[in-house]
Amino acid sequence: MSSRIPPALRGRGAKAILIALPIGLAGSLVALPFTAQAAPSSDAVVSEVYGGGGNSGASLTHDFIELGNAGTASFDLSGWSVQYLSGSPTTSTKWQVTPLTGAIPAGGTYLVAEAKGSGGDTALPTPDATGTISMSATTGTVALVHSTTALTCLTAADCAADGTIKDLVGYGTAVVREGNPATGAGNTTSVSRGAGLIDTDDNSVDFTGSDPSPRNSAADGGNPSPTPTPSPTETAPGDLRIHDIQGTTRISPQNGKTVTNVPGVVTGVRSTGSKGYWIQDAEPDDNSATSEGVFVFTGSATPQVKVGDSVLVSGKVSEYYPGGQSSGSQSVTELTGPKAVVLSSGNALPQPEVIDASTLPDAYAPQAQGGSIESLELQPDTYALDWLEAHEGMLVQIGDSRVVGATNAYNETWITTKPEQNATPRGGTVLTGYDNANSGRLLVTSLTGDKLKADVGDMLTGTTAGPVDYSNYGGYNIQATTLGTVTSGGITPQVAQKGKSNEVSVATYNVENLAPADSQSKFDRLAQGVVKNLATPDIVSLEEIQDNSGATDDGTVAADRTIAKFTDAIKAAGGPAYEWRSIDPVNDADGGQPGGNIRIVFLFNPQRVSFVDRPGGDSTTAVQAVTDGGKGVKLSVSPGRINPTSGAWNSSRKPLVGEFVFRQNGQQIFVIGNHFNSKGGDRPVHGALQPPTLGSETQRTNQAKEVNAFVSSLLAKDSKAEIVVLGDLNDYQYSKPLTTLTSGGVLTDLINTLPVNERYSYVYDGNSQTLDHILVSPAIKKPVYEVVHINSEFSDQASDHDPQVVRFK
Repeated sequence: MSSRIPPALRGRGAKAILIALPIGLAGSLVALPFTAQAAPSSDAVVSEVYGGGGNSGASLTHDFIELGNAGTASFDLSGWSVQYLSGSPTTSTKWQVTPLTGAIPAGGTYLVAEAKGSGGDTALPTPDATGTISMSATTGTVALVHSTTALTCLTAADCAADGTIKDLVGYGTAVVREGNPATGAGNTTSVSRGAGLIDTDDNSVDFTGSDPSPRNSAADGGNPSPTPTPSPTETAPGDLRIHDIQGTTRISPQNGKTVTNVPGVVTGVRSTGSKGYWIQDAEPDDNSATSEGVFVFTGSATPQVKVGDSVLVSGKVSEYYPGGQSSGSQSVTELTGPKAVVLSSGNALPQPEVIDASTLPDAYAPQAQGGSIESLELQPDTYALDWLEAHEGMLVQIGDSRVVGATNAYNETWITTKPEQNATPRGGTVLTGYDNANSGRLLVTSLTGDKLKADVGDMLTGTTAGPVDYSNYGGYNIQATTLGTVTSGGITPQVAQKGKSNEVSVATYNVENLAPADSQSKFDRLAQGVVKNLATPDIVSLEEIQDNSGATDDGTVAADRTIAKFTDAIKAAGGPAYEWRSIDPVNDADGGQPGGNIRIVFLFNPQRVSFVDRPGGDSTTAVQAVTDGGKGVKLSVSPGRINPTSGAWNSSRKPLVGEFVFRQNGQQIFVIGNHFNSKGGDRPVHGALQPPTLGSETQRTNQAKEVNAFVSSLLAKDSKAEIVVLGDLNDYQYSKPLTTLTSGGVLTDLINTLPVNERYSYVYDGNSQTLDHILVSPAIKKPVYEVVHINSEFSDQASDHDPQVVRFK
């Protein structure tokens, strides 16, 4: 799948995504595994989970798990436990157990206190049971278990088959969950089950993000805030306006405090996902750094206000971090636990601020030498991120705008407000370096229910307007209450030039977690890409071929069924009868989607090239460059893997090396297929850390050193060796891993031979960029190289990557 680890979640209560993300969130979107399906409960269930106790911004000192009883009789907990598992378990991860005693009253609740954090000022109500589990605020799994023995299941499918589990909730990006994971958990928010304790066995349906409200079996609890939110009792505004709450930095000067009778006009209402509404002050101040809008978070309750209502809102000021503060995202200033009085309805809305080509500054973000920019005074005339933060929650408007990121499955579309900024020939915006994030990009999503279907280069015409919001995936966005229409820009999938008979053609294609259970239409479209768009290359290096059982983590490592289904589809599309070579990985050792065992596979046309088979290559044996008895060089094993036991490849794909011979003249060719570790863990380019930290880069740099050393060993024995290094390297041409890979002049990265505005094979957050590369050794003269754009710019994709091909004599 995608080489980034985009997101299983798109912000509090927004939606679950079935895939992984770049410069901070530069990552592959990772497809989620099978989901637990226990029988819906009519009595005891997990009713609330909170892992943010004592964290930054939290009032409560402890994590907690609340149980609820929907039955008419007391539920005895003797011999029962609650258990916790991390959101992304490995084979060595263990469940943590808290034994229970007593009972859950009929129609009542039961409170389990867990680990205490270092912050917070409010204790839990007296707990019914106490444990020491330190739960993640943003992602994890909690189970109610009829046993005090630690569970052993580590996948959703295995846990669904465990009869001791009565109820289970996975939140955030949890691998183990029922249905889709619950969204909305954070330092200041729990995930809680709706009224009636309804259990549909889909965590995303049953749970929503909300203010923590722990209740024990004596029904002592509710909102434990030491200062209860007062109800407005008069129609006079309070002492504070919205701009006083927002302040001149990213963190509210009123954070954690209760405010009363804050006036505003409702400008937008969100009734799904992260429920709430935006209000804006109709009487702004004259400070351009203070926003006049704010989001009012209503938790699981559907807002009862309407656009145009003039309201007074009382509530607690909170800084909510989508994805959790540890994700590196910025925060959204909110009013939580709100109580509102409607003074009048049908009022005119404040005039939206128009964003055009001159509005957002060219400079993207202030810099804090790797530290947080949260405390810096906003400079909206200097930095694009500061301008957007200074308008957080306010109405903005764009006119005709070019699409630079195709509409995704969640009706999100990227446009540019600066059409001249690093434009590609096909209408995108190319990323040229870490110092140029393309400040004109802006994400558009819809509150209207209207859906877009736009490709890169299309135009979003007419007026699009709505409040400014922020998400951990994508950053600042317009929650459109008025949505423009799409006018086609006319791009079509590209077709590579057919190679000449005396040219060898070699391609790379990330086929995004291809498994036998995928639809035949996906196989057919990928096959069409190989046959028509790539013009049937002689050799194709495929990334993300899954094993025969796909994401089912059952110990299967062979992928012959996956490859057979793909090569059959290629033949059906009019292509050659490709043969293939690969090496099965050690089970669960190569990263990617859990259970999928993705690997690199070489396809080759036996009418054009032959594969030199040398026995002995396996998942743990290192291939060596050896002399062939003369002046040449050969592989010790073929196919083989580069130093597969090196720590550089921990939980990551190992490069596949093969020796080929061009049948026309007997020329020897070495091909090295790669899929470096993802960008998961990098901080987002729009985040609070500037410049963003790139934690995943270290491993890719070490991987590049391994490949560079192996290429150097081939060239040391034969300086004229023709070597093609290619694949999904998960990084940019100007990155440290790529400069490491080419160091010593042993390889040329062909993406750099294209014009600057054509150097891309992937579109992420509206930036056209490259993660895929083809590199060649000095002996390959005058290569003809193409990136073939058939996926990344389109809303309808067979893969999220564009393939590439090189031809040479």
